Amino acid sequence: MHTDSVRCLNPTGFHNMVYHEWGSAENDRVIVCVHGLARNSRDFDELALALSRDYRVVCPDIVGRGESDWLPAGQVYGLPQYLNDINTLLARLNVDQVDWIGTSMGGIIGMSLAALPNSPIKHLVLNDIGAFVPATALARISDYLGDKRFETIEAVEAYMRNTYVAFKDLSDSQWRHLVKHGCKPLDDGSYCLHYDPAIAQATQAAVQDVDLWPVWSAVNIPQLLIWGEESDVLQEETVRKMQANDKLDLYSVPGVPHVPSLMESDQIHRVQQWLRDHRK
Repeated sequence: MHTDSVRCLNPTGFHNMVYHEWGSAENDRVIVCVHGLARNSRDFDELALALSRDYRVVCPDIVGRGESDWLPAGQVYGLPQYLNDINTLLARLNVDQVDWIGTSMGGIIGMSLAALPNSPIKHLVLNDIGAFVPATALARISDYLGDKRFETIEAVEAYMRNTYVAFKDLSDSQWRHLVKHGCKPLDDGSYCLHYDPAIAQATQAAVQDVDLWPVWSAVNIPQLLIWGEESDVLQEETVRKMQANDKLDLYSVPGVPHVPSLMESDQIHRVQQWLRDHRK
């Protein structure tokens, strides 16, 4: 794994976005993997390693998360900033086209880019996110966000296991990986989660139904929709409507709520195989 950063513009200055790469920098087959709202790029380590046999894999920490800078006070965390940052990253990579894997928020970013004219995105994997997100799901997510403090690393793990119930089948070593990269130590010996608490404020202020049908309808490339069948974010009604698109393939994960981890071997294999099947 190679780590680098790119300088991005916000309304009052610049911030650095960190990204991690696997595979050969000379490979012209590039895939970008983008994480969920309160997560970070290291969620993709196992998937990225597997995909690096075929791809140059690039996994950014979206601003305010992981190793990337936080936005200056008063600036807004939202889709316009994320799209601008990703465009800067793609310019740095100097590639004409990419494939995209997006988990939840990362899928919305990818969908939004793929819907635009002359988009560089050629294949799109949406992990438990679709053309409609109900307000009730956003309200649930906003409830667990915030400026949380933990006395021990064990307390962080207990919190994550309780919060990310879709990850229930991960091994203890996988949980330790998530905990290691999902929190950071503070000067007083306690721990906080590895994202800017202002993200919670932005999310809580925007709890309403999110209708992405016009955006998604403009996406005219092959898509794989990964659906945790117990998900409150991607509901069955939305999935069935999206299946009317003949460029969409569905991968259902029974008994799993929002959001499949993409760390389990069967999930990794399914994504890898779909991408290989659609290679031109």
